[in-house]
Order: sequence, then C-alpha cells, then structure tokens
Amino acid sequence: MPRAKLEVPCKLEKLSVLDPDGKVDAKLDPKLPDNDLLKLYKTMWQTRLLDERCLHMQRQGRIGTYGPCKGQEATPLGVAYTLRKDDWYVPSYRELAGCLWRGWKIGRYMLWWGGHEEGSQIEEGVNDTPLAVPIASQCQYAMGIAWASKLRGEDTVCAAFCGDGGTSQGDFHEALNFAAVYKAPMVMVVQNNGWAISLPRDKQTAAQSIAQKAVAYGIDGIQIDGNDILGVIVAAREAVAKARKGGGPTLIEAITYRMAMHTTADDPKKYRSEEEVKAWEPKDPLTRFRKYLAQTKKILTDKVEKEIETQIREEIDEGVRIYESYELDQYAMFHNMYETPTPELRRQEAELRDYLENGRPDETPTEQSPTASERV
Repeated sequence: MPRAKLEVPCKLEKLSVLDPDGKVDAKLDPKLPDNDLLKLYKTMWQTRLLDERCLHMQRQGRIGTYGPCKGQEATPLGVAYTLRKDDWYVPSYRELAGCLWRGWKIGRYMLWWGGHEEGSQIEEGVNDTPLAVPIASQCQYAMGIAWASKLRGEDTVCAAFCGDGGTSQGDFHEALNFAAVYKAPMVMVVQNNGWAISLPRDKQTAAQSIAQKAVAYGIDGIQIDGNDILGVIVAAREAVAKARKGGGPTLIEAITYRMAMHTTADDPKKYRSEEEVKAWEPKDPLTRFRKYLAQTKKILTDKVEKEIETQIREEIDEGVRIYESYELDQYAMFHNMYETPTPELRRQEAELRDYLENGRPDETPTEQSPTASERV
C-alpha cells in the first residue's frame, strides 16, 4: 500500500475581529445592537472592579483565598452572550464576567469565596453550575449535562470552561471524547492564559495549539483572541448554533492572559517576568473594548461612562453589604449533601451542637450507629 496523506475532515481555524487599537474587521463584525454593546461593556467593567474589590478584601482578611480574573473578562462574557437562558453555563473559577451576565448576584458570589456553602446555590431559574476548583472536573459533568439534553430531545447547549492547565487532565480528554462520539451539544472553551499556576504551556504540551487537539476527537477546533470580545462572540455563536442543530461539540481555544496572580496564595514574580506582563497590558480586553465603543461606534461618552461607573460601584457596595451581613449557620455542612440527612449525619450534627452549645462532647448517644445498608 503506498504512503498517502491521512485526510482529516475536521475544521481548524484561527480568528480575531477586534484589534488592540479598537479597530474592527468589517467583514467579521457581529454588528451587535448598541444597547447590547453598552451592557457588555458595563458587565466587563463591573467584573474588573468587583475583582479588584475581592482582591483587596482578601488582603484585609475579609474573604478567603481568591482567584483573580483580571485580563480574562472577554472570553466568558462573550460566550455567555451567545447562550439562551435555558442553556447551561459550566464555569471553573475565573469566569466571573459570564456569571454576572447570566444573573449571578454579587453577594452570593462573594459568599463562595468567603467559604460559605450558600455561595454554591445558583439563582432560581439560572441553568449554571457552581464554581469548580478541582482542575477540569467540571468538564465531565458538563459533558453529562449536554448528553442528557440530547437524550431528552431538548435543544439546549452546554458551554464548559477550563484553563490550559485543565487540558493536561484526563477529565478534559474523556469529556471531549465522549461528547464527540455521542455528538453531545457541548462547547468546550479553554482559557489559555499561558500558565498552569507556575507551569508554562510549553511544558504541558508539545502541540502547536490546544485547538488542534480537537482533531484527535473528530470535532472542529478554533483558536481565537480571547481578549477580543467580538471575536469570542463570533466563534461562540457558530459553535453554539452547530451544537444546537445536532452537529456535536466544538473546542475553542481562547488566547488570553491573567494580569494578576493565579490566586492570592501565589506569587507570580517567582516564575514570570515583569516584561512579559507589560507586553500584555496593551491587549487588555477592557481597554480594547472601550476604544471600540468610544472611537469606532461613538456610543461611549464621558457622561455615559461616569453613569455606568457610579451604578457599578453602588451595586458592588450593596453586594459587599449583603455578604458581610450574612449570618453563619454553623451546621450548614450537614444540610447540603442530601435532601434528607442520613442517620450518621444527624448523629454528627447532634454531637457538634452539644459541643458548641454545652462545651463538651455528647456522652449520651442520640442515635444508634447506622448499619451498612443505611450508610448506602
């Protein structure tokens, strides 16, 4: 048999619509309504200011370890914009912009970072999942959600997010492979910020791009400028429409950069240079979008911007007030695993309650230890 080129039917592309100077490619411009553009800008700016507030509050000991998203606002927001309300949005922990667009309340978001389980309770009527810290674990249940949608005969789509570090985990590959085989309506978005904490991308994979990994699963892949919100919207719209029509999943690699640390438990100066960070500052998604709205679209004036900022700061202040007025339920840990607590959980809660309220362990068993069948 002669040597021959192996033909691969998958589509692999690269896309950018809005350049760092705010100039748009007219042929690719999604031509969004002015009201939508201003709302997107407000959400992106709100994300930036809330992110800064959370960082300051962590340094003051008012919330726990925090994972900043400065510089990565455009990708999750652009994807969220293309989804319907009944579609599913599955974030990791740096997708705040999309969460706000989908209707998350600021106070509840802060509760999550403050270590309160109520922060994982999604707003009523919002088809989102809680923030996920275990790397790439959310890829598996996003695939499950998408597959369930297909089995039920629904036309909803599931958009899932992970970082470039997540592509080194088996969960990511297993989810993509399964979704591809069963043509599940899923859009997998990889926010490639170049670093898996302190591990650079070239130490994670020898592939030229993460987008090309789509070829291995027989699906389409696209690499986009993750700091270009218009480009994100164009790519996500196509991927979501394809999935909704039964065309299966798409892998989107969004090239972006985190301007701050991985989390507040991390010191990025130990592994990356100041020159590298400075080189990314002109590509800031917020600055780029602002130039586009002010100079190209001419819909963002100083007056409008001031009004937007005032509104954002008031909303953040109110979110902080709600968060800091939250009354801790010391026994919440026993109430959020099962609809009806197991006998073992009831026993543990009684023991803790007795210790906290009476200052001593409960010496009188409140309930017989559960049998193996009860524990199951």
